[in-house]
Amino acid sequence: MITVVGTGTGAPLPEDVLADAELVVGGRRHLEAVRLPDGVERVVLGALAPALDTIEEYVAKERPVLVLASGDPGFFGIVRVLAERFGSERLDVRPGVSSVAAAFARLGLTWDDAVVVSAHGRDPRTAVNVCRAHPKVAVLTGPGAGPAELGAALRHTGRVLVVASALGDPERERVERVTPAEAAARDWGTAVSVVLCLDPARAPGAVRAVAGPVPGPGGWALDEAEFAHRDSMITKFEVRALALARLGPRLGDLVWDVGAGSGSVAVECARLGAAVVAVEKAPDGVERIRANAAAHGVDVHVVHGSAPDALAELADDPDAVFVGGGGRELPAVVTACARRARRTVVVAMAALDRVPAAREALTGAGFSCDGVLLQSSRLAPLPGDVTRLAATNPVFLLWGVRPQACSEGVAQ
Repeated sequence: MITVVGTGTGAPLPEDVLADAELVVGGRRHLEAVRLPDGVERVVLGALAPALDTIEEYVAKERPVLVLASGDPGFFGIVRVLAERFGSERLDVRPGVSSVAAAFARLGLTWDDAVVVSAHGRDPRTAVNVCRAHPKVAVLTGPGAGPAELGAALRHTGRVLVVASALGDPERERVERVTPAEAAARDWGTAVSVVLCLDPARAPGAVRAVAGPVPGPGGWALDEAEFAHRDSMITKFEVRALALARLGPRLGDLVWDVGAGSGSVAVECARLGAAVVAVEKAPDGVERIRANAAAHGVDVHVVHGSAPDALAELADDPDAVFVGGGGRELPAVVTACARRARRTVVVAMAALDRVPAAREALTGAGFSCDGVLLQSSRLAPLPGDVTRLAATNPVFLLWGVRPQACSEGVAQ
C-alpha cells in the first residue's frame, strides 16, 4: 500500500504509518517536520517523475510507502497522480484539513457557496476571471500566480483579498486582509497556502443544497421586459439566444460586450458564469448597464468609451466578444476584437450594407465565418380575442471562430 497523509494545517501525523514506512516522499518542509526512523529512505518532492519512479520500485517489491502532502491530498492534490500511476486500490488516503477549509475557518465563514480554482501550474487567467465573476472564491496559488499577480489583475474590481500563509504553523501562520493594490505591491514569499477573493458588495446567498457556485440560470434569452432599455434599443431575445449559443460563455471565461447598449448580452453572459466587460459610449447607457447588472445580481465591469479606441485600454484578451454596435466604425471594431479574441466574435447588425465589411473583417483576421438572417414573428393579440403575428425587425448575425479553437478547444 501507498499511504497518503495530509498534513500542514494542524493535524498530527499518525504514528503507525510513520513507524511502518520504508520510503517517505514529501515536500522539504513536510519531511523536516517529522522524525524519520533510522534506515528509512526519503525523497524530496520536486519533479514528480523521479519520485514516482522510486515509489514504483518499492511498490513492485511490496515495501510500504508513505507520501506526505498538504491538507487534503485528494483536493487538487497528489492523489490524482498516484491513482493514475498505481491504481486507487493501492492507496490508503488519510486526509487532513484542506487549506481552503482552514482559511475560511480562520475568518469564521462558510465555504459551501465558494468557488475553488487552482492556479498552481496553470495559466492564472481562469482564476482571475472566476474572481471577477463570483463573490466568494478560493484560489490555490503557485509560482507566477500568487497574491501579487492576482492583486494586479483585480486592482479595479473592488474585491478584498485574504492571503493565508503557513496555515497550521503556530509560529508562522498569517491571515491578512488586503486590497488588490496592496497585494500587488508586496513580495509574499513561498509560504502562501491559499488566497480568498471576496466581494463585500454581494452578501452571501441563502442556504442551498448544492455546494460550489450558484447553479446556472434555469433559462436565458430573457424577455426584453427583464431589462431597462431606451426606446426598444435592446438585442431582442431571439437574437440573444443564438448569440449566447455562439459565444458559449462559461465559468473562467472573459467576454466583452462592445456597444453594449442596455447590457442585455453582458448580463446574460454573467448569469452563465463568465466574467464580463461591457463597453458603451453613451453616459446614460453606462448607468443603464450597471442598473441591469445589479437587478440581476451579477458583476459587469462597464467601460465608458467608444470602440475601437476604448478596447486598447482593456488589458486582458477576451475568450469571446459580442459586437452590438459600431456604425461606420464597425469594420475597425470587428477587426480590433478579432485580433484579441481567443475563441469567437459574434456581430449583430440591422443594416444590410454593413454585412460584407463585417464578414471581411472576420475572415481577414483568419477566422472561419458563418451567419444567418434572423426573422421572427411574435404572437400579438387583436380585438375580438384573436391573435396575429407581429414581425420583428430582421437582424443579421455573423460569427467568426478562431481555427485552433475549432480543432482543439480553449483549455481552462
